[in-house]
Amino acid sequence: MRSSPERVLPQPDRGLSRRPWGDYALFAALIGPNLALLILFTYRPLVDNIRLSFFEWNISSPTATFVGFGNYREWFGRADTWQIVGNTVVFTVATVAGSMLLGLALALLLDRKLLGRNLVRSALFAPFVISGAAVGVAFQFVFDPNFGLVQDLLDRVGIGAPDFYQDPAWALVMVTLTYLWKNLGYTFVIYLAALQGLRPELSEAAAIDGASSWTAFRRVLLPQLRPTTYFLSITALLNSFQVFDIINVMTRGGPLGTGTTTMVYQVYNESFRNFRAGYGATVATVMFLVLLAVTVYQVRLMDRDDRPRPVRGPRLRRRRRRRGAECDTRSVPSTECDIRPVARKEIVG
Repeated sequence: MRSSPERVLPQPDRGLSRRPWGDYALFAALIGPNLALLILFTYRPLVDNIRLSFFEWNISSPTATFVGFGNYREWFGRADTWQIVGNTVVFTVATVAGSMLLGLALALLLDRKLLGRNLVRSALFAPFVISGAAVGVAFQFVFDPNFGLVQDLLDRVGIGAPDFYQDPAWALVMVTLTYLWKNLGYTFVIYLAALQGLRPELSEAAAIDGASSWTAFRRVLLPQLRPTTYFLSITALLNSFQVFDIINVMTRGGPLGTGTTTMVYQVYNESFRNFRAGYGATVATVMFLVLLAVTVYQVRLMDRDDRPRPVRGPRLRRRRRRRGAECDTRSVPSTECDIRPVARKEIVG
């Protein structure tokens, strides 16, 4: 019997252990300052905020009283909490979905060769670089119920303008539209850059196969934009969840107390108007946990979509039946149809 050759096991790579200490020193010198700043200005305040949420502290007092989970029980039990949470959810969903849908539509339109498209692109992106406070001041005149632009346009068509500063529902619509106008350019530019980096041969193949515009958009274009959509969903969610300047300038959280108050604005109210820094830290901690959970879910969803999906169930059975039919008609090479497990045999010399 012929003996089988000895297997040679691969040796572990010891290049990392032989790396000179100078490389580690260079790595530490490059990353050290950035890591120190990140710890000093991000993680340390985060830990201090969580610690402060367990205290009742008036910012004008040098001492704080430990109350444990008392601030959290108060927040969950207050009557205005769920209205504020509802305002935050409505504002965030409307601004994130609206900016992404409108941004994609405008990017598809201005990705074509149109006269003056560069000027329109610049005009769409310009509001994003303007201060939110300045935008809020300008749109106060746009929605003014006496001489504003919206009031004038509605009067021309015989419709009475709502009182955006007295009706809580319309006040929330007002700040939502203002935020959309300011931040639409961000999603538009990101989607436009993604469209210009797509593979044109896929769209050409879909056109050759006779796919309609809607089918090509749904089956060819959107799958290629999926990473960009995930990125925008995370960044737009974080930005809209933390909006403060527009609400502070236009409504100051009103009308009628909490008509447009969001969780971020509640942190400001409790900490710097009511001087309850501990309770404000509680709201900030709850908001941090919600954003962390949503972001982790979105990242995991993005990673799951990037992995190849195994074929199971009805799809696997259909594929096997299709392969069997192809083998019966010999439309595929016989070597692919005659794949069977081969038993091991000893080779006798």
